[in-house]
Amino acid sequence: DPSYRAHPVRLIGGTLTLTERALRRAGMDGYTGGILLFLVLAAIWVIGVTAMLITIGAMFPAVTWLLHLFLVYSLLALGDLMRHVWRVEQALMRDDISAARQAISQLVGRDIERMDAGACRRAAIESLSENLTDGFTSPLFWYVIAGLPGLLLFKVVSTMDSMVGYRTPRYLRFGWCGARLDDVMTYAPARLTWLLLAVAAAALPRCSGRKALASGFAQHAVLPGPNAGWSEAPAAGALERRLVGPIWLDGRLVTETWLGEADDPPAESHDDVVRAMTLVGATGVIAAVLSCAAL
Repeated sequence: DPSYRAHPVRLIGGTLTLTERALRRAGMDGYTGGILLFLVLAAIWVIGVTAMLITIGAMFPAVTWLLHLFLVYSLLALGDLMRHVWRVEQALMRDDISAARQAISQLVGRDIERMDAGACRRAAIESLSENLTDGFTSPLFWYVIAGLPGLLLFKVVSTMDSMVGYRTPRYLRFGWCGARLDDVMTYAPARLTWLLLAVAAAALPRCSGRKALASGFAQHAVLPGPNAGWSEAPAAGALERRLVGPIWLDGRLVTETWLGEADDPPAESHDDVVRAMTLVGATGVIAAVLSCAAL
């Protein structure tokens, strides 16, 4: 997931912002506006980009393949996620809790002022496992199912969920379409990620494939939403470490729930983060190999 100014997701986000403003000015700030937002973005970024590549391909086939490969490379977001997590860990290795909190604030939306080193590491591991599904296995799944249009469609839906899929007065109705579509498109990949994490854990030293399977099955519903628990719970089981714990948001304690087996210790060490990155990286490799075989 390379970082550059004209990254497709940035461009999709810019298009979303402009379209949202136009729809709200027209008085369409409810369910209808949210559905129209999706249709506009899909028309531009799925139909439009696909038509452009087909047109270019008729004249310059090699150029089309290069653009195709570059889009796939840009829209699979595992490398950038790893780098973000490692920034958190580097700060903690320097005993710089302020820098670690600042780095983790780019990954989670919880209050950071109360977070100690262990809480920062748990949040990093949680983000790593959840975004393995959102940023890598889900777009890869839809690329295998429907090619580049499927990948682009998932990124449109995912961007809508990230930008307008909130349960706030402003977005409760307007963001409903994006949030529900994201739930639907992530449903199958999330459950496949659970199985892939278990396979990777079974192959890695000091990880447990059995616990990954068991925790994913038993605790996936602990987290809100239909999909996030299918990667976070098995990650806790695979690492044999508890995740989540006390989380504060806007000065209020919103949960004290733990994921993982009760007799496992909380994730809080440098080694836990390294093992989590190894687990997620291995899972990504397995997913990529299976996708290549399917294609």
